[in-house]
Amino acid sequence: MFPSEFSEDNEQSHASSVTLTDEAGRELTCYVERSLYVDNQEYLLLLPVDSAVEIFAWQGDGEEEEAVPVEDEETIDRIFGTAEAVLAEQNLVLKHTAFALTVAGELPPVEETELFTLEIEEDGTELEPEQLQLLASFYHEEQEYAVYTPLDPLLFFARANGSGKPELLSPEEFRKVQPQLEEQLFDEME
Repeated sequence: MFPSEFSEDNEQSHASSVTLTDEAGRELTCYVERSLYVDNQEYLLLLPVDSAVEIFAWQGDGEEEEAVPVEDEETIDRIFGTAEAVLAEQNLVLKHTAFALTVAGELPPVEETELFTLEIEEDGTELEPEQLQLLASFYHEEQEYAVYTPLDPLLFFARANGSGKPELLSPEEFRKVQPQLEEQLFDEME
């Protein structure tokens, strides 16, 4: 095993942090939750310092209404200022960070009436439903939007490159090492 500036003692929760950078140059500061090795390569389990959020557009009428995730950058850029202002009313600071939108500040307590369950399907397979908490809703150009934060933390797997910088794993690389990483995590939990 190679020494690393990212390795941490399990007793030092959130002792170290790293910054991920995307192609647009945006940054996302994360705590290093775990450092794991597979075939002499260091992998990092990362938790963003700020809370992840997702913006949804409500479409349809009445019972046929559904929430559609806003994922295209052009729409996010267009509604960002309005979302930012609405969240600021709750002392939350919306950030357009790498790989996810985040908010800094103390999230409100979870209330059952403010929860939304998102059913996710990937490659024709239904995945575990995700629960989200409503933070704010707003209108922009007559379209209703809502900002939610997932109840489960958003985690990233990255690898430490040759210069010691973290790089987010590609989906292909993650699928390749996922069984070994999960095995090590489960072993640590026992």
